[in-house]
Amino acid sequence: MKILVLGGGVIGVTTAYYLARDGHEVELVDRQAGPALETSFANAGEVSPGYSSPWAGPGVPVKAVKWLLMHHRPLVVRALLDPAMWRWGLQMLANCNARAYAVNKSRMVPLAEYSRDCLKALRAETGIAYDHRTQGTLQLFRTPKQLDAIGGDVEVLKQYGVPFEVLDREGFCRVEPALRHTAEKFVGALRLPGDETGDCFMFTNRLAEMAAALGVRFRWGTTIERLEVEGGPGGRLAAVRTSAGRLTADRVVLALGSHSPRLLAPLGIRLPVYPVKGYSITVPITDPAGAPESTIMDETHKVAVTRLGDRIRVGGTAELAGYDERLHEARRATLAHVVSDLFPRGGDVSKASFWCGLRPMTPDGTPIVGPAPVDGLILATGHGTLGWTMAAGTGRVVADMVAGRKPAIETEGLGLERYGARFTARDANRSPSSVAA
Repeated sequence: MKILVLGGGVIGVTTAYYLARDGHEVELVDRQAGPALETSFANAGEVSPGYSSPWAGPGVPVKAVKWLLMHHRPLVVRALLDPAMWRWGLQMLANCNARAYAVNKSRMVPLAEYSRDCLKALRAETGIAYDHRTQGTLQLFRTPKQLDAIGGDVEVLKQYGVPFEVLDREGFCRVEPALRHTAEKFVGALRLPGDETGDCFMFTNRLAEMAAALGVRFRWGTTIERLEVEGGPGGRLAAVRTSAGRLTADRVVLALGSHSPRLLAPLGIRLPVYPVKGYSITVPITDPAGAPESTIMDETHKVAVTRLGDRIRVGGTAELAGYDERLHEARRATLAHVVSDLFPRGGDVSKASFWCGLRPMTPDGTPIVGPAPVDGLILATGHGTLGWTMAAGTGRVVADMVAGRKPAIETEGLGLERYGARFTARDANRSPSSVAA
């Protein structure tokens, strides 16, 4: 079959690779000049199945108020007049209970674990290298209250068979020797030894080269304008209109991240995905012995500090600001504060590069992977902060769906149907404004 993949981030490229490996004729379209130049460009670098949890959970609304009042706050709200943000926020609040959390977690963990296994297999099969490390993730707690509160998380880890360790100061310093210089600031840690780290941008670019060798055609610098549907709402996808002309295929995979809702809205499909801006700084390592070995999570500031080769990547903040991609210096200050507080000898913060990206978040935390209410269209979006973690598994699942194979994991609950999504009465072929994707 001929397959069009819309989106050149880690989800789109990984999906294109697996489709091509199955023998399909694959074409990928993206407005950028190359792979992984938006949200996949400088993320925190974590491949963390153990942290695959919904943001919506019991107690989160109260915590959110506290986060908004912190000096180095992990949550920022700017888009106060955006109806889409408030609609998404209300849906998220509806998921902030124990029952919904358990259901959503049960959908996320299998995909994340499967994806990590697929990534390992891909590494073994191709030899792909991307500054990866397999030394786990360490979540640090600054107060006894934080440490005492992990009981629920530990029970969930046990339930899903995820290996973990609860460590005291001596224990986490044994895993991360550079923390000996700042150990007194923390009371303990939770370690997930099965997690990995790696440079998502490097991975995506190298996998794109391998996909090209399998025959994937890449249309870079091409704006996706609209989807053409035959037969009215719920009809058949006829073509994709782009700045390079009208493209047709047997199947189309929509992997445009935060921009996916803009493409579907003119068809009457309300995709519950909202952009949540995250920031990162990339710091050159000056003292390898003073830098992290793998990934550290600062529970207080909700910031991840990851070693990627000769660099330290520091990522965090959830900023609700619509599609605004402006860089705010206050967010840089928070990231610089955290890495300097944990690893004062590790890197030169004055030489850090600063970046932000729009994470495509669903209100329940689970990505949307499966058929759309348009014949011939498959969705692969809404991965939030876990796009890198779930990329390989998502690509395999989509390839299985296209081939008519049963995926290796249960996919019930991953699709758009869990929201009861339906077409509105709007004309599915109404001409929309150009989608900046």
